[in-house]
Amino acid sequence: MRNPGDPFQIIRANLRAYLAMNAIAYGVFLIGVAAAPAFPELNAAQVASRHEDGTADLVGTLFQNPWLFAAAILGVNVVTVAALRILLPSMIVPFAGIAAFAHKAYETGVVLAPVDATVAKPMIPHSLTLIIEFQAHALVMLGAYLLGKAWPRPAAVGAPDRRRGYLHGLRQAGRLSLPALALFVIGAIYEAFSLVYIVPLPVAG
Repeated sequence: MRNPGDPFQIIRANLRAYLAMNAIAYGVFLIGVAAAPAFPELNAAQVASRHEDGTADLVGTLFQNPWLFAAAILGVNVVTVAALRILLPSMIVPFAGIAAFAHKAYETGVVLAPVDATVAKPMIPHSLTLIIEFQAHALVMLGAYLLGKAWPRPAAVGAPDRRRGYLHGLRQAGRLSLPALALFVIGAIYEAFSLVYIVPLPVAG
C-alpha cells in the first residue's frame, strides 16, 4: 500500500481532484453570488434567517473582542463546517461531505452577494478571507474525496481490503487537515480584525 506522504505530495499526486475541489468551492460560491441579484428574495431570506437564529446578534457581541471573534470564527470553520459538514458525513457515506459543503458555499454566496453598497463595500477586504478559508475547505474536501476513493475501491490505493483502504483514506485526510488548519487560523484572525477595524459587517460570512 502506497505511503500517504506529506500534504504537498498528496496534492501533487491528486492534482486533478484538488483542482476539482477548488472549482466546487469557489465556483458554487460564485453561482450563489450570481443568483442573489437575479432572485433578491434568496438573499433576503438568508439574511433574515441569520437574524432569526441569533447569528447576527452573536457577531455583534463578539465585535467587542477581535481575538474572541477570531476564536469563534475558527471554531465554526473547523468544527461546524470542516469536521461536521465535510469529514463526518464522508466517513459514513462516500463523498457526502463534498455535496454538503457545496450547498454551504452556495448559501454563503447568496448571503455575501454585493446586492447593494452596504454589502459591496465590506466585500473588498472580506474577499481575501473567502479566498483563504475556501482554500482550507478545498483541502478538507480533497481529504473527503480521497477517503471516498480509497474506501469502496481499496485496490485503487494498493490496500488489500476495504478496512485498510478506509484507514489509508483517513490518514490522507488527516495529513491534509494540517495545512487546512493553518489556513483556518490565518483566515480567522484576518477576518476578525479586518471586520472589526476596517469595515465592520453586520453579519460575518
